[in-house]
Amino acid sequence: MSVAKVIELTASSAEGIEQAVAHGLKKCSESVKNIQGAWVNDIKVVTDAEGNVKEWRVNLRITFVVH
Repeated sequence: MSVAKVIELTASSAEGIEQAVAHGLKKCSESVKNIQGAWVNDIKVVTDAEGNVKEWRVNLRITFVVH
């Protein structure tokens, strides 16, 4: 029997959603082991005054197995 835990974090990238998710997972994996997957809960953009996207932000729910 195994037990899984879910944590939530926010990550960002100026390049896009995929890069924001990858950055969040990479950073999380520095301290959390046995990551099994992630849900993208929310997507947000930061814009400049003209409406151009400056930064993509994602909320992630990351699941990992606890031994």
